[in-house]
Amino acid sequence: MPLNGTLLLMSRKPPPALTPIAFVQAIVRAYEQRGLSPENALALAQITPLSLHDAASRITAWQMERISGTAMQELDDEALGWFSRRLPWGSYGMLARASISAPSLGVALKRWCRHHCLVVDDITLKLTVEDDTALLSLTEHHDLGALREFCLVSVLRNILGVACWLIDSRIPLQGARFPFAAPPHADTYALMFPGPLCFGTAQAEIRFDARYLALPLRRDEKALRQMLQRALPLMVLQYRRDRLLVQQVRQALATHPDQAHNADGLAALLNISARTLHRQLHEESASLQALKDEVRCERAKELLNRTGKPVKQVAAASGFKNEKSFIRAFRDWTGVSPTEFRKSLHE
Repeated sequence: MPLNGTLLLMSRKPPPALTPIAFVQAIVRAYEQRGLSPENALALAQITPLSLHDAASRITAWQMERISGTAMQELDDEALGWFSRRLPWGSYGMLARASISAPSLGVALKRWCRHHCLVVDDITLKLTVEDDTALLSLTEHHDLGALREFCLVSVLRNILGVACWLIDSRIPLQGARFPFAAPPHADTYALMFPGPLCFGTAQAEIRFDARYLALPLRRDEKALRQMLQRALPLMVLQYRRDRLLVQQVRQALATHPDQAHNADGLAALLNISARTLHRQLHEESASLQALKDEVRCERAKELLNRTGKPVKQVAAASGFKNEKSFIRAFRDWTGVSPTEFRKSLHE
């Protein structure tokens, strides 16, 4: 079952027509390359000749799912003509099965990239880490011709969708780059690749926080079988849950205490709403107050251990308005007073 749900822009009912007709035209070219007619696929997806030839027209997620799924079966090619050889029905499911037993997302993605190279010669997928950023890059080895844009967009959306599904988490992008000029329908890229976009680069790639690579997979073989029954729309679901949110909250509290003193300020730093912040923390069995206390406690311990600052200054540096409330909170956290804690470190 294919994992090529790359271009389905999901939303609530009634579904808006957001997918550019250029991607449908690419599927039609795939039929033409095989000497076959796309008439049945277009009819099943309710795409009229008028809209097909109107460069400005858009189709819904349902229509894109229908024509993609039909074309993959009729062409027996889950890659829809992108590559020099077909990817028979079930190819991407095989890649998913090879990755699902991995202990972490990083290992799973490396397996995906390695096994992808075994079935496709035209491109290479590679996962690298630069400082704190994970980079999934795509190198082209042959001219992909008229289907180039559709191919590069689809492959990157596929692997991003798989990654999100494997860890059951949204993976916010730090950037997406494409080695071609911005197309007329460039506005849809912000929906497929939320985050900074750049066109005309050396290669296609997406970037995200490398900490996601350490997260364990949350899917098993049973979940995989269920997902493969209808993989196309699943691959583009915009996950609400972000399993790195707790870590991101801790970091924001530690590095921007003045801006993160309340939920609104913290949410602004994380580019989410305060309501979403509270909801996602609740889903992860965490609370903002508990995380604040954790960060302040660690800050106080560090200052008591590494500096000779008076307790009053440690209290202020840890975000407390007065020394008395700090001493009371510190005793609740550790069972001892700040002075007793500092003394125990040097005994």
